[in-house]
Amino acid sequence: MKNILIVDDHLQITEVLKEYVLKEGFYPIVASDGQAALTAFFTHSIELILLDVMLPKIDGFGVCKKIRETSNVPIIMVTAKGEDYHRIMGLDIGADDYIVKPFSPSEVMARIRAILRRIERTEENQHTMKQLVYDNLIVYLEEKRVTISQHEILLTKRELELLWLLLANREKVFSRDNLLDSLWGIDYFGDARTVDTHIKRLRAKLDEADHPNWEIATVWGQGYKFEGKNEK
Repeated sequence: MKNILIVDDHLQITEVLKEYVLKEGFYPIVASDGQAALTAFFTHSIELILLDVMLPKIDGFGVCKKIRETSNVPIIMVTAKGEDYHRIMGLDIGADDYIVKPFSPSEVMARIRAILRRIERTEENQHTMKQLVYDNLIVYLEEKRVTISQHEILLTKRELELLWLLLANREKVFSRDNLLDSLWGIDYFGDARTVDTHIKRLRAKLDEADHPNWEIATVWGQGYKFEGKNEK
């Protein structure tokens, strides 16, 4: 049974989400503050984290940053209505998705199912191709890691999937809607700005090492593509 970590300091919210998680066949693990969330994460095998931003002791951003130091586990941030800067910050520090309060438990479960299905599809695809290579870039699908000139780049699962999709279809232009459908799924509730944020974050991480012969290029008015210098 897959463990879902629910992190929120409101007992009523966690009790409702626990019931829905159990009905879906998952096992809920609950933490009411940031420190307890980290303890639970490093104690149990966690498949996905539903993480509120406003938490006692350590806020959701601090929890997300700490987890991203060692893990690419999917994280859905929960933000207050109208606080876009929370959403953007969450995505910038490594969250895979976000949901806004107030929310319906059914919507939360739809998000969780979509992310876990996507992960399963990616793992199935890995059996047919172990790695992708271009110039000094290597994407190791089975190990879920990326190197540039042997320098390891730590990516989230979503960032790794985004890079893999672009690299596997080199020179093909993907619109924001294409990327949303391919990686987030047709039942995703967010908007195209999510793609822009993930592209920005992916580029920043790839830029940790020199790669003069390729880039994640913006095709104005169309979308994004993996572009090789010798293929322009």
